Amino acid sequence: MSAGARFDRLDALRAVAILWMAAFHFAFDLNHLGVLFGDVLPRQDFYRDPFWTWQRTAIVSGFLFCAGLAQAVALGVGQRGPRWSSRFWRRWAQVAGCALLVSIGSMLMFPRSWISFGVLHGIVLMLIVCRFAAPLRAWLWPLGALVIALPQFVAHPFFDSRWTNWVGLVTAKPVTEDYVPLLPWLGVMLWGLAAGQWLLAHRRSLLAGAVPPALRPLAVLGRWSLSFYMLHQPVLIGAILAWKALADG
Repeated sequence: MSAGARFDRLDALRAVAILWMAAFHFAFDLNHLGVLFGDVLPRQDFYRDPFWTWQRTAIVSGFLFCAGLAQAVALGVGQRGPRWSSRFWRRWAQVAGCALLVSIGSMLMFPRSWISFGVLHGIVLMLIVCRFAAPLRAWLWPLGALVIALPQFVAHPFFDSRWTNWVGLVTAKPVTEDYVPLLPWLGVMLWGLAAGQWLLAHRRSLLAGAVPPALRPLAVLGRWSLSFYMLHQPVLIGAILAWKALADG
C-alpha cells in the first residue's frame, strides 16, 4: 500500500475517541460555566467523581492507543529515511505548535491551573520515543507494561515541579486542567504501536478494510483529528456562552 493511502477503519476508530472527548468536554463546559449543571442538575466534580475520572482515563487511553496504531501504519507504509524526516517532522511540528496554543489558551481561561503538559504535549514526546522504539516489536508489550507500572512504585518530590512533572514520577498530581505525563501514558502508545505492527503483519484487513457507508463520516472526521481537537472547545464554549446570553437576555 502506498504512503498516501488511508486506513479508514483506523480513522473511524480515532473519530470515536475524539467525539467521546468532545462530549466529555461539553459536559465539563456546561458544569464550569454554570449552565444546566447547578440549575437543573447537581454540580459535578470532574476532578474526583469516578464517573468522570474513569471516562477521562478511557478517552486519553483510546486517543493514545490510536496514535500508536497510526505510528505503526506510518512506518508500515514506508515513512522512513527522507520521507520519515519530512512527513513525520511536519506533523510533529503541527502537534507541537498546537500544544503551545493549548498552554496559552488555558492560561487565559484557567490562570491557576493552566495546562503545561497535557495530551498534546505528551504526544509530542511520545511520537519521537515510539519511532526509536518501533524496532523492538514484540518487546513493546512488556516495555509498555513496565512504563505503565513504574509510577505506581517510583515517585520523588524532584518531579513535582512544572519543569519536571512531565516525566510522571510525581508524589501528587499537579493542579492543572490536563495532565498526561510520559509515564505511564507512553505505555499506552507503545501498546498501540505493538498492536498496529501485529495487525499489519497478521490481520491487516482489520485496519485497512473499508468501512460501511454509514461510517464514512467517521473516517473523514478521523483524518482531521488535530484540527477537530483544536477547534471543538472554542466552538463549544462560544456556543454555550451565546446561548446563556440569549437565555439571560
